Amino acid sequence: MNAGDVMTRNVVTVTPDTTVPELVKILLSRNISGVPVVDAVGALVGIVTEGDLIHRQELGTERQHGGWLSFFTATATMAEDYVKSHGTKVRDVMSPEVIAVARDTPLVEIANLMEEKHVRRVPVVEDGKVLGIVSRANLLRAWASLPAEPAPVSADDAAIRTSILTELSHQAWSRRPENSVVVTDGVVHLWGLAATDEEKRALELAAELTPGAKGVRNHIVVLNAEPYPLLLGA
Repeated sequence: MNAGDVMTRNVVTVTPDTTVPELVKILLSRNISGVPVVDAVGALVGIVTEGDLIHRQELGTERQHGGWLSFFTATATMAEDYVKSHGTKVRDVMSPEVIAVARDTPLVEIANLMEEKHVRRVPVVEDGKVLGIVSRANLLRAWASLPAEPAPVSADDAAIRTSILTELSHQAWSRRPENSVVVTDGVVHLWGLAATDEEKRALELAAELTPGAKGVRNHIVVLNAEPYPLLLGA
């Protein structure tokens, strides 16, 4: 799936001249945490979120730069903070640098952007105009809308083992030799070493999700947890 498949299309927007009180009312009445900012012709020029409004002089939460702290803070930064905390228009508080995506951007790229840039939503644009917006909630709805998993299929031990090894061969984190996977009567036994608890769990998940697997016995030893049994007494 891509952005166009999951985005919210009827996007609420504001303009740079929208007042801050009007912005707050829009966020609260629509139960949203951020909106794109567009100019008179509908071109995307910024984004404004709840995070841009937490340091406000009305609340007494503006950033403090008095005393010795002012010696270590650039004048431009202090002026910017003052505008953010005292500004009356959206142009004063918005972020002009917007992380946006195209209609055909794959969801995996959007998820990576959200994680890397620490953002909760990304506008979807075409020719500079906002087509929609993809939020974390949109990604969760897309996942929830997927069809139920098919019923487990029967498979012989060799086929199950082959499927697991094939899956692991596609994962950069997997370094397991083939004799680390043993399948007996549909039950997968995992043997060997893992660098971390996360790697051990990832191996277990790969086995659990394999069609035909009836159960998993994870005998993997985590290197940072305890010495490998074969080395005891060495």
